[in-house]
Amino acid sequence: MSVTAPSDRRFLRAPVKPGRRASRWRPWLRLCRWGLLFVIAAGAASWLSLAVVNATALRVDHIRVIGAKHLSTGEVLAALEGLRGRNILFVRLDDWRRQVLACPWVADATVRRSLPRTVEVRIVERRPIAIGRVGEALFLVDEHGDEIDEFGPRYAEFDLPIIDGLSRGGAQERGLNDRRVQLASRLLRDMSSRPDLARRISQLDVSDPRNAVVIVDQETIHVRLGDERFAERLQSYVELAGEYRSRVPAIEYVDLRFGERVVVGLQPGASVAPRGQGEAPPGGTSRRGGAPQ
Repeated sequence: MSVTAPSDRRFLRAPVKPGRRASRWRPWLRLCRWGLLFVIAAGAASWLSLAVVNATALRVDHIRVIGAKHLSTGEVLAALEGLRGRNILFVRLDDWRRQVLACPWVADATVRRSLPRTVEVRIVERRPIAIGRVGEALFLVDEHGDEIDEFGPRYAEFDLPIIDGLSRGGAQERGLNDRRVQLASRLLRDMSSRPDLARRISQLDVSDPRNAVVIVDQETIHVRLGDERFAERLQSYVELAGEYRSRVPAIEYVDLRFGERVVVGLQPGASVAPRGQGEAPPGGTSRRGGAPQ
């Protein structure tokens, strides 16, 4: 006896068509496609970069110098020789700035791009405070005692005191010379608050780094100020200079380092005027030549 049961669709397999066998070349084709796209993109980028590098519109054609007064534009351009014609986007500005800083007059410099074809150089010049003298050589000196340039007719506008006692020696002399420079700098800074006194100093001798000696108004008297209270001491000398000269005509030096006591040194062979029976200058004593001990 045969038994028939209704068919259950859950047990029927869906008709499946046999798929195509995957090609073993397909991954290679995909790889080639991406490689080709990469080559095209790299080529385009390379072409674009070459176009930018060689673009005439981006080559440095003008160099603008701002702030140079005593340093000539030609000297700045000489320091920047080779910059003109380079691509403005790729120049290393710090390297060119260092070359500008090597110029003697330059205290600071800023170099920046000014698109499309200009490089701007802004100069801050060093400020001379005196004229240094070593032997027969004269040179402008800044507040650090560094030599700026040889003094000559082109700098006739500078009415600056002459500093004696500096040297251009080697390493052994450098330490002593630095102390001399510091003494001169401190004196001139102190005098900056008294421009009326500063203008009267014609010479400054710092041979002794503990004793600044000045000559006022191109006289011959050496005024010894020591290493402090420069303006105060010089003011006291200026106030009494006429009386010093009237009582002691042949003065070699006036030493103001001893507070209320003023020491006056005479020129060799000179004597105190008979006025007042050997009366000393106001506020002090007189000596014949030599420095006080």
